[in-house]
Order: sequence, then structure tokens, then C-alpha cells
Amino acid sequence: MPIKLSFLGAASNVTGSRYLLEANNTRLMIDCGLYQEREFKYRNWEPFTIPPSSLDAVLLTHAHVDHCGLVPKLVRDGFRGKVYCQTATCEIAQIILLDSAHLQEEDAAFKKRRHEREKRKGPFPEIPLYTADDAQAAFPLFVPVNYEQVIPLGDGINATFHDAGHVLGSSMIKITVSQPGGHRSIIFSGDVGRRERPILRNPTQFSQTDYVVIESTYGDRIHQEPIDIGDDLAEIVNATWKAGGNIILPSFALQRSQEILYHMNKLLLEDRIPHLMVFLDSPMAISITEVFKRHSELLDKEMFRLMHEHKSPFDFPGLKMVQTVDESKALNHISGTIMIIAGSGMCTGGRVKHHLVTNITRPESTILFLGYQAIGTLGRQIIDGAKQVRILGQHYPVRARIAQIHGISAHAGRDELYQWITSLQSAPRQVFVVHGEAKSAEQFGQFLREETGWKVSIPEYGTETFLE
Repeated sequence: MPIKLSFLGAASNVTGSRYLLEANNTRLMIDCGLYQEREFKYRNWEPFTIPPSSLDAVLLTHAHVDHCGLVPKLVRDGFRGKVYCQTATCEIAQIILLDSAHLQEEDAAFKKRRHEREKRKGPFPEIPLYTADDAQAAFPLFVPVNYEQVIPLGDGINATFHDAGHVLGSSMIKITVSQPGGHRSIIFSGDVGRRERPILRNPTQFSQTDYVVIESTYGDRIHQEPIDIGDDLAEIVNATWKAGGNIILPSFALQRSQEILYHMNKLLLEDRIPHLMVFLDSPMAISITEVFKRHSELLDKEMFRLMHEHKSPFDFPGLKMVQTVDESKALNHISGTIMIIAGSGMCTGGRVKHHLVTNITRPESTILFLGYQAIGTLGRQIIDGAKQVRILGQHYPVRARIAQIHGISAHAGRDELYQWITSLQSAPRQVFVVHGEAKSAEQFGQFLREETGWKVSIPEYGTETFLE
């Protein structure tokens, strides 16, 4: 039976990761992510291309919603296999999926009320994509695994998870398929992290594989050096303090929020910024931070040392954890400069929208973005220089200072991706470039062809291929 690979998401776009591997009468789905770009959100509502009940297992590279966010729908629609992921990912994914379900419910209710008031219909159904009950029903299927642990998945099929260095618990997954004519191996890169970043270890490198499915989020650009963002962050904090405004920092609950705290802690320890109050306004980010504390074995040496010398970036003076909605609303009445870190990272939902409403019209305030903003998101509109944006159904002029720092990106840039894949000691049979906007994927694919001479393809959505 030939090995068949289908690209069911994150093909010529950057969210909705989903790949189907079929071999030896076994069906595996690698990642099951949510689409976040507005133009592709309709795909979240479409039926799965194969019956979920026909899947034997799902393997998750990490816990970002664009990689795991459709698992509750998959289970609701009939999947009864196991969901394998690294131990920390197993804990974090359940936090994120429950939060995603609550957001689905809240957004559906909010849009329904607004559309009734405006006497119109929206582009998507006014019901949640899935509910908190759907998310809870998926959790018993999760199976935590350790890095380097060999997982048997079917007749002659094994998978091994390796540290991707992207977010806590993130993995590259190597799948080996043994057949009478020999065996083939496929590496799914997931999201490749950056070397020498704070908190996490470096991404795993491999010496051999037959096929590689590699992300290309930043495949068309080279990251700024050095990776330490301290100077830029200090300038923004000090300037906003002097102007008397607030710093609103849209942030992902996983990794990005923890790295911001790391850098703020470092600047405060070095006395390079005023000792302002920092509010982590995200119950999900707070819960995930607790997972970081529980899994110090996954941290790099410097982070491990800070935590054990009681200089943890998760517990510095002036840091406040904001749990309730009332506490969140109260932040808008604090005088003086504060930093509010709130989700979502691309401003597609969550508490950050309410803080944007309060601050985006204030010239003295700063909206600070760290890293990538996908096309079609509110964050991308703001970064691209929109003079007016729609937030929670109302239009607001953009008068705040808009700043962006790329150095904190958890994604490898073009040269880092190239360095990672060319650590292979022999050429793979084929490389598939995925998880990037069309321009980024095409440019990175062409760069790889020119530099290596390898066979490189950029699959379109729905593409199927047989691995020889």
C-alpha cells in the first residue's frame, strides 16, 4: 500500500494546520488546527474531508489554536482515537481549547445580539463552532508523551516527538513507516523555533529523513539580530511613560506572554525602565504560566537558574495577575502608565479588544505588537497603517502610537529554517513547504531549490501526493 500524504490546511496560508498521512491501513492526522484568517474562516465550518471516525490517531505538534483548535469539532463529529502530544502540550492544549470554546460561545452570542439589533446576517453561523462541553469531551482522548519516546501507531508505523524550541512542549514529529520494500521516514517540522532564545532549548536537528514537511511563516525574511529585544522594549516603555499613556500589548497566552514577562523582568532587574505596574490580563496565560513552573525540566539553563535563584520572571514586583472581568475593566480607570498584556495576540478576540477601545484613540498610549500578524486579522490592519478600525462593532480612529518588535518571534526566519533543514547529512527525497502565506512559501521554496538543488514543492489546499 503506497504512503499517501494530503494537505488539508496551512497550505499556501499560515493557519489551520492539518495533514493526513495514510499508510499500512492506518490513518493519522498531524495537527488539527483552527483557521484564523478571515478569508479562510469558512473552512472551520466545513465537514472534514474524511469521516473523523475513520482516523486512528491525531498527533499534535504544539498547543497553538492554529494547530490544535479544531480537535473538539473532530471529536464531536465522530473521532474516537487517541490524541498524542508532548506532556506540557497535553496540559496547555486543554487550557487553550477550553478557552477557545468559551470564546466561540461568547462571540456567537455577541454577534447574534448585534445582528438582531442591526437587522442583518453575518458571514458565519450565529452558533458556536464548538462548545465547552465539546472541548471537555475531547480531553479523555489526550495521551501525553515524552520527547524521544517511540510511539507505535499501527502496523509498522512509529512516531517520535522531538523538541521544536518554538513554545513550551512544542514538537517536531518524525514518523517512520515500514513496508515489505523498506521503510520511509517523514518529519513534520511543526513550527520551528529559534536558536539561543530565552526560556527554551534549541530546536532538535536531524541527520536523515526521506521527506520533510516544513513551515515557512517567516520563510521570506531574515530576522533582525540580535534576538535580545531589550533596547527596543526599553525605548517604547520609557517613551510611553514620559507621554503619560498606557502600553497595550496584544499577546498569545502561550510562550509570547511568558517571554514578555522574561524581558520586562530583565529590564527591571537592570533598572533600565520605570518600575511600572504590569498586568497579565489573561486567565489562560496565567494558567499556562503555571505549566511553565511545573515543567522546569524543559527550560534552558539560564531560565532554570533564574527560577531557582528566586528571580523568576513569573513573580517580579509590580506584576499582577488579572483573573476576573471586573478586575480587567478596572484597569481602564488606573491613572499613570501601566502595561497590559492581554489576548488575543492578533486581536481576533479576547480582552485585548476592550483595552484597544480605551487606548487606540489616545496619542499618548502605545499599541505594541511583538511578532507576526496574519493577513485579515485586526492586528494586521493596525500594523499596516489603517487610519480607522472596527472593534466590537464600532469604528475608532487610530491615534495611538503603533509599534512592532520582530525580535521576539518564536518562528525561525529564512536563514534559520535553512540552517535547520540543511543539518540533514543527505538530501531528502522531497521537501514540502507549508504553513506560510503564499508569497512566503513560494520565496522560501525557491530559495531552497536554488541553494540545495533538492526537490521542493509548495502544495495547495487539498493537494494529495504519494510518497515513493
